[in-house]
Amino acid sequence: MRRERTHDPDMYEIVIGIDDNENRARIQAEEVLDMPFADETVHVTLQHTFQDAGEDHDIEDVAAVQQARETLTGGGLDVSLASSTGNPADGILDTADERDADLIVVAGRKRTPTGKVLFGSVTQRVVLDTDRPVLVCSGRDT
Repeated sequence: MRRERTHDPDMYEIVIGIDDNENRARIQAEEVLDMPFADETVHVTLQHTFQDAGEDHDIEDVAAVQQARETLTGGGLDVSLASSTGNPADGILDTADERDADLIVVAGRKRTPTGKVLFGSVTQRVVLDTDRPVLVCSGRDT
């Protein structure tokens, strides 16, 4: 069941889950800019989750977030920032719910089957635990 929209109903809201990899962040931003509807009616929220809950963090200091924001604003899109601590999948899903996102964008990366079992997959969890559309960008060149 969808909540009442928390943003302008005429805007298309995209939440991008950004990790610490600048190249993946750039790829995600470029994929959004390549969408046929990427214009002034699109608002993007960049979401980054910090792992250390006890420390002070500033999302503005995360190089990957800076890279994605520069790419998106350079393409004419309006960008906001959101951060959380803890599990990255929870942070992405919570932000998508708070923003009533029309689309979630994540970046896949290659892991061994053992690595997936031991560490899980943020991308897999986001895809399985939401009813929102999810774009999984290739983690190529990472």
